[in-house]
Amino acid sequence: MAQYSTRTITGDDFTALMELEDRLFGGCEDGVLGPYYIRLCCDFFADTCFVIEADGAAVGYLLAFVRDRQAYCTSLGLLSEHQGTRALVGLLAAFVDAILGRVDTCWFTVEADNRATRSIHAILGACEERFEPDFYGAGRGRIISRIDRASFERVAPRLARLGIARARPSAVSEAVA
Repeated sequence: MAQYSTRTITGDDFTALMELEDRLFGGCEDGVLGPYYIRLCCDFFADTCFVIEADGAAVGYLLAFVRDRQAYCTSLGLLSEHQGTRALVGLLAAFVDAILGRVDTCWFTVEADNRATRSIHAILGACEERFEPDFYGAGRGRIISRIDRASFERVAPRLARLGIARARPSAVSEAVA
């Protein structure tokens, strides 16, 4: 069984993240995020972007940024051989720890047929707000989801049991206030 460790990304992670991005999404219709975005995450948004390593090798990442009191979780990727493991919990826990108390709202986008990711959003307390049919261009729609404080507080005890929210459930409302 792999030993996982999660940490914020650094500029030194750029090459590994680009390789992961290509392995995960290179064959998808939408393609990869691209070097410009990955570099921005490494150099300017590292405090809310995370890499997870298994036995010292990068196997996944979560990229997000915060503007004012809103977080935007833009991408989460995990190599298939590490899906269904504690790797996802490690990424989500690091992200929740980073934004808890800093934001009032967290936004996500997801393809309508991506049931796995939609389930993750629901576990985190997200509500699907709307469907944008041409979000990434003609015919490339996405569901826009949002977690607000009240939703997060409602699911916080369950997230704590899963190891995603490290704060004591009774302390969550104090931390986000």
